[in-house]
Amino acid sequence: MTGVSPNTEALRSRAKAIAKARPEDNEEGQMMVLTIGYVAIALLLATVVAAASAVYIEHKKLLSMADGASVAAADSYSLGQVVGGAEKPSALLSNERVRSVTETYLSQNNAYSRFDQLAVGQDTGSPDSATAEVVLSAVAHPPVVSFLLPEGIPIEARSTARSRLTR
Repeated sequence: MTGVSPNTEALRSRAKAIAKARPEDNEEGQMMVLTIGYVAIALLLATVVAAASAVYIEHKKLLSMADGASVAAADSYSLGQVVGGAEKPSALLSNERVRSVTETYLSQNNAYSRFDQLAVGQDTGSPDSATAEVVLSAVAHPPVVSFLLPEGIPIEARSTARSRLTR
């Protein structure tokens, strides 16, 4: 006898079998891969949110410019003819005048240098001779992902304004 009981020998062989079945070396580095994956996903998400926010802000700036242009165009009315003494005069607008005032407003406010490919839309005018409708289009270039979209993202803003004569 070697002085080792059969129970001790059985426990040792069982411990060796468990150690072989569950090697610790195979799980080394797994946490690092998981961390790198989550960081990559978080960076992609932050990039998408930044790009969407930049396009949204650019659209709001264009909408603000369209609002200003439509108010300026609505204020450029001419008085309509009064037929009969009891009627009030009305504010009349023409398509050409609305378009002309819009382009002047954009030039005076340096809009052509602030927006890429800024254009006055075909629908700009006065559909009912009382309302000034301004349609502006431009191209937004979101940060970071601009290499994926080199031509940018087209945006459009539409605004209407109306002048009313009161006493």
